[in-house]
Amino acid sequence: MQAPCPFETFPALDVLPRLRAAFLRRAPGVDVQTDRDSALARLCDIHHATKEVLGFERMHLATAEQVHGREIAIISDSDQFPIAGCDGLLTTAPGLCLGIYVADCAAVYIADRFARGIALVHSGKKGTELGIVPHAVEMLCRACDARPDDLVVQIAPCIRPPHYEIDFAKEIVRQATAAGVRNVHDCGTCTASNPEAYYSYRREMGQTGRMLALMAIQA
Repeated sequence: MQAPCPFETFPALDVLPRLRAAFLRRAPGVDVQTDRDSALARLCDIHHATKEVLGFERMHLATAEQVHGREIAIISDSDQFPIAGCDGLLTTAPGLCLGIYVADCAAVYIADRFARGIALVHSGKKGTELGIVPHAVEMLCRACDARPDDLVVQIAPCIRPPHYEIDFAKEIVRQATAAGVRNVHDCGTCTASNPEAYYSYRREMGQTGRMLALMAIQA
């Protein structure tokens, strides 16, 4: 079996009952100096192996096209993936693994602390300007009859100043807080500052791989 790649988890999500979440980092020894689709094909086996080790075994991996917009799809296990035209995935179904690929943009985890629903979104400069995170907060609250203060928001590693001209992670925190979420967490890690651990689209001029954010409600 393929050895897993390095990964990290987040304390704010680790403590939530029935929630499983992880962030898959740079895969050592995999040549990703190519276009996005080719890089993802080369990473497929190691991502799958890591997903299984982390306890997402036998869960369908749900993915999105990721077009730098604000559309969020409410999904179930019967959908066909990737979902076209969207940058966020939302489900109330246990046993379905949401997946978002990033390489400088932020993967943002949004979870109801009572395990009634989850959302995982791709938010870079454009997505943040379009307000995809507060849009996801509103949709998740409607979908699982939650209040914003029932939710936990976690921002994964992403590019930050001085390697990027704006601090969109800071803006995501502001937007989520303004939407009524009290538990908003940012890991604070810059992808472009840590080339051994993370892929960086800007630092590697587009010829690079992708990290994979994963989240599921356990059945």
